[in-house]
Amino acid sequence: MLQACLDRDLIVELTLQPVRRYRVDAAILFSDITVPLALSGVSLRIEPGVGPVFDEPVRRAADVARIRRLDRESMTPIVEAVRLLVGELAGIPLIGFAGAPFTLASYLVEGGPSRDHAVTKALMYSDPPTWHALLDRLADISREFLLAQIDAGVSVVQVFDSWAGALHPDDYRRYVAPHSAKLLAGLPVPRIHFGVGTGELLPQFRAVGADVVGVDWRVPLDVAARRIGADAVVQGNLDPAVVFAPWPVLEAAVRDVLIRGRAARGHIFNLGHGVLPSTDPGVLAAIVDFVHAWRADRAARGRPAAAARFGSEHPAAEAAG
Repeated sequence: MLQACLDRDLIVELTLQPVRRYRVDAAILFSDITVPLALSGVSLRIEPGVGPVFDEPVRRAADVARIRRLDRESMTPIVEAVRLLVGELAGIPLIGFAGAPFTLASYLVEGGPSRDHAVTKALMYSDPPTWHALLDRLADISREFLLAQIDAGVSVVQVFDSWAGALHPDDYRRYVAPHSAKLLAGLPVPRIHFGVGTGELLPQFRAVGADVVGVDWRVPLDVAARRIGADAVVQGNLDPAVVFAPWPVLEAAVRDVLIRGRAARGHIFNLGHGVLPSTDPGVLAAIVDFVHAWRADRAARGRPAAAARFGSEHPAAEAAG
């Protein structure tokens, strides 16, 4: 996986494949949130069925000091891939991405994926200076990773804080938000910020500098838009498991997401997290086709037929108007 993420030609091919197959509205750079850590001298491997594994976890100030700052030369294959992709995509937007400081820190401190993030929180609570030094370093690394992609031509960037949902809102505000804000501050392209199980953090995800807030499937988009506040723009949020349902069930779920998304100022339709490995690619193609047809129909008629589909009692029917 890491080798593929550092091979210019593979990055280009693997980024283009979903665009060719599904005719989606944007491409997302093939990479992994741990790539900039590897380029910063951190020893890691990605184990099938497990994820990133770090043999030397970061637990002390001396461990933080070992993490080098990211330099542009190390990112040459990625920069070259982005430049080639911008030409190949011929106007289709390319989304770059990076990991948020908390999620990267969790992997580093735990030594790999964790269910409860107990070791991560123990460091956060017991040694704030080391914790903040670690997240500050990670914010710098991810920011350099994003800036290199932006300079090479990506149109949008997305920051993944996959495990921030493990935090109490007060802890996020105190121990994480300043570093995420540093990462996102002043980037000259639209910024998407996404996490899993972060329904209670949505306003803070916007406040740290996001132009678009990604929402997982646990919070309806109309509810999420109210939580985020005025001028909310959302991304999401079909449950990745509903793709295994019969088409009538899946169609209703997709339509529900689209209608609820009308409560926000803008909506990027997406799954509420990643594609599950056993997903039928043909079903994904059908979802893309349905969303495009729904958008075209709405543009032609001026509004979706929410009340006809769901009845006036549906909570999103009014917003859909």
